[in-house]
Amino acid sequence: MKVDERTLKDVHTYGGGEIPPSAGFISNALPEAQSDVFAESSQTGVSTRSAHLAVMPKAQKGEDGPHWYALRCTYGREKTAYDYMKSKGVTAFYPTINSVKLINGKRKVVTESRLPNIFFAYGTEEQLKTYVYDNVNLSFLRFYYRHVHIGRRIEKTPLIVPDYQMKSLQIACTSEEDDVIIVSEEIQKFEKGQLVRVVKGEFKGFVGRVARHKGQQRVGIVVDNLLTVMTAYVPSAYCEVV
Repeated sequence: MKVDERTLKDVHTYGGGEIPPSAGFISNALPEAQSDVFAESSQTGVSTRSAHLAVMPKAQKGEDGPHWYALRCTYGREKTAYDYMKSKGVTAFYPTINSVKLINGKRKVVTESRLPNIFFAYGTEEQLKTYVYDNVNLSFLRFYYRHVHIGRRIEKTPLIVPDYQMKSLQIACTSEEDDVIIVSEEIQKFEKGQLVRVVKGEFKGFVGRVARHKGQQRVGIVVDNLLTVMTAYVPSAYCEVV
């Protein structure tokens, strides 16, 4: 067994998903950021648990329909909350990573959260409040909030993740590539690059922005105030402009 062994569990995709329409193939000279940010450590050996992807309205509109929400837990109890909500029939996505560790002199496969304290659930805000405000079974569960400045006042609302970003996150998490990077910070260059869809290869279906990172052309997404997800190297020929 390799130290960076990868497995995939329970990944299913249903529904359309709100991905912007394409507009032909990208040229071989995609825009690239001129400066590099400091290096982040990549993780390898991805295992993902998820439920279906469903069609989701545009994010942050405050509508009553179902959305993907980011949820946070205290003290690393996201798996407990995920398992509980799944048992109640909630559609959820819990990215994990498998690695081999030396425990009491023996190598063992350990499954850990890819995003410590974070997982995602699909439903209306009112439906998910049933679990977020369940102080008996899930007292450690809360919405992950985005903060918006309105004059001198700061308003916080539960963070909604667009469906195409959830799909891209799943594609990155299930990839067999070692150089996928998922970091709990925003890397601005992936907010400014050209928007493309990967149409071939390991990351087919990934929609994000093109930039160079660690000397390689990648496609990435920035989830508002939460994380940045980057593919490994993707050649221009594998991308089309969105």
